[in-house]
Amino acid sequence: MTFPDRFLWGTATAAHQVEGNNIASDYWVLENMPGTFFAEPSGDACDQYRLYRQDIAQLGELGLTSYRFSIEWARVEPEDGRFSRAAIAHYRDVLQTCHEFGITPMVTFHHFTSPRWLMKLGGWEYEGTPERFAAYVSAVMSELGPLVPYACTINEANIAPLIRSLMPKPDEAESSHAPVGIGEGMADALGPGLKAGADALGTTPDKMNLFMFTTSDTGVAVVKRAHTEARRVIKELSPSTQVGITLALSDFQPRPGAEEIADRMWAELLDDFLPAMDGDDFLGVQTYTRAVVTEDGIQPHPQGAELTQMGYEFYPEALEGVLRRAARAGLPMIVTENGVATADDSRRTEFIRRTVEGLERCLADGVDVRGYYYWSALDNYEWMLGYRPTFGLIAVDRDTQRREVKDSARYLGAIARGNGLR
Repeated sequence: MTFPDRFLWGTATAAHQVEGNNIASDYWVLENMPGTFFAEPSGDACDQYRLYRQDIAQLGELGLTSYRFSIEWARVEPEDGRFSRAAIAHYRDVLQTCHEFGITPMVTFHHFTSPRWLMKLGGWEYEGTPERFAAYVSAVMSELGPLVPYACTINEANIAPLIRSLMPKPDEAESSHAPVGIGEGMADALGPGLKAGADALGTTPDKMNLFMFTTSDTGVAVVKRAHTEARRVIKELSPSTQVGITLALSDFQPRPGAEEIADRMWAELLDDFLPAMDGDDFLGVQTYTRAVVTEDGIQPHPQGAELTQMGYEFYPEALEGVLRRAARAGLPMIVTENGVATADDSRRTEFIRRTVEGLERCLADGVDVRGYYYWSALDNYEWMLGYRPTFGLIAVDRDTQRREVKDSARYLGAIARGNGLR
C-alpha cells in the first residue's frame, strides 16, 4: 500500500548522545565520576555539534523526509536564567540546514539530560522546575519558532513510572535507605557514583532527582506540569507548531489470568498522562519490544527468543500492538522512536520491514499514524551502556568520526522515497 501524503519518514537522535562535550549537563558530571554507573563517558560522542550539516545532508540523500533531534537545555541555559545566544544561533543553523535539504525538523526540548544547576534546586522534584523549563522553551521558541513545525516537549515523560514498575517493591527491596526521589532500591543499583556525582553537583543524593530516575509521585507530577507549561508557551509563540509528548510503551501481552495486571500497566504508563495531554496535537509513541505479562508480572523474554544487544526480545510486531492500544488516547500518533540494537545489519533491515508491514495493517484499519522515526540515525552513546549497543542506520568510527551508511539506511530510504513497501 501507499502511505498517506506527507507521512513523515525519519530518524531520530538526542543531543547528549550525538553532539559531544555536553559539559554543563547533569549526566556529564555523573558519567565522569569515579565509581560511575555509566560504562564509559560520552566524550566527543558523534561530534554532531560540529558535523550536523553533513549528517542532515546524508539523511536527505538517503530519501528520508524528517529528522527528530533535541535541543540541549544545558547548552541554551548553562546557568540559571542566563541564556546563550550562541547556542540558540547554533540550533537556528541546524533547523535552517534541515529546511535547506528538504528535511522536516522535529525538535525535542528535553531528552533525559538537564542543566547541572537544576540539581541544586531539587531536580525533577523541585516545584519550580516546570516554570524554569517553560522559560527555556520560551527563549528558544521566541527566536526559532517559525523554523519548528513539530515539537516534542519531553522525551519519554513516563520513563520514571516505567522504571518503577520494573524495580523491586518496597517490601522486597534489599535496601530501605534509598533517597525518596531516586526510589526504593535505585540508589544501590546506581552505585557509589551517585554520591560522588551529587557532591560534584553541589547537592545531596536526596535532592539530585535526575529526570530518568525520579520515580516518586511528586516527580511524575512535576514532569506532567512541565509538559503543559511548555505546550502553553509554544502555542503562544508559534501557534502553527504541532506539539506533543512522547511516551515509552511496550506491547503488553497478558497471559490468561493476567489481563487486569496488563491493564494497570497501560493505565500507569498511558492513561494517567491523558489529562496532561489535553490540548496536544499528537502523541509520540516509542516502542522497541513486547512485554509478556503473567500473574507474577512482566516476565523475561520467551525461552529461545532472539535477543538484541539490549538484552530484550527481537520483536518488530510490538509497534503494531502498541499503536492499536494507544489509539484509544484519541490523538493522532507519530512513531517518534522504534529500532533495534544489533551488530547484524541484515536483522535491522528485517526489523524495519516487519515493522512497516505492521504500520500498513494499522493504517488499513483506520489507525491514525502520521509518521515513523527509526532510532537512531547514528551508532551513538546509549547512556549507561556506553557505545556498545549499535542502533544506528549509519556507523560511526569512534577514532575518526567517519560515517559509513549501512544497507538498512538505504532500505529505509527506499521506503521513504516510495512512501511505502514495494
